[in-house]
Amino acid sequence: MKIFMMKIVLRASWVHSLKEKRMIVRSITQKLKNTYNISVAEVEEQDIHQVIVIGISGIGASLAQIDSIIENIISFIERNTDAEIINIEQEILI
Repeated sequence: MKIFMMKIVLRASWVHSLKEKRMIVRSITQKLKNTYNISVAEVEEQDIHQVIVIGISGIGASLAQIDSIIENIISFIERNTDAEIINIEQEILI
């Protein structure tokens, strides 16, 4: 069993309030949880309304499976939000 962790930083330049940001974060985190059965939360920059930092963790049986999950997560985020991905950090624990 392998464990992966990711931190994805998004920029949503059109967001003008924390309420609007929370709606976007809640939507994307819930969709990710339901689709991939992973743990997802906003982990940093909660008070800055145009920056979204999402932490993700999950498990997989092999490195190939984890690589596939990570690629699918990134593609899913790109398809389901207008926010721009500006940084991705990932770590796999063997």
